[in-house]
Amino acid sequence: MFKHILLPIDGSELSMRAARIGIELAQKCGAEVHALHVVPTFQALVYMSEALAAAEPTYIEESIALANEYLAQVKQLAGSAGVKYSGNHEIAERPHEIILRTCREKGCDLVVMASHGRRGLSRLLLGSETQKVLLEGEVPVLVCH
Repeated sequence: MFKHILLPIDGSELSMRAARIGIELAQKCGAEVHALHVVPTFQALVYMSEALAAAEPTYIEESIALANEYLAQVKQLAGSAGVKYSGNHEIAERPHEIILRTCREKGCDLVVMASHGRRGLSRLLLGSETQKVLLEGEVPVLVCH
């Protein structure tokens, strides 16, 4: 059925739950998993750009450390299940574009990801990376919430 499952994670309990589901599915299908964490780019306010620019290296350093922790958790889960694992993190302004590109580059045939269930104005203002992956992707997406 599925041979290569992409697991986009953001470190939330919902995304880790989706990763566990994806790993369980991979185990049953004999598939491998690829975990991906996209670190959002640093956003500086224009009027304080000098002060905030100094904080950018710290933000990047801490974000990458967190990304590595999240990926290590998924690696451990996959290892415990006997599922072949690979993973990486990237820094980007539009996470859904990186998810879709990684899916193509890795030859993934399924994406398993979480939806935070935002509704109304918060969904309109914040957008939904899951929704964008659903609309723009070319492979099935299993949405967990």
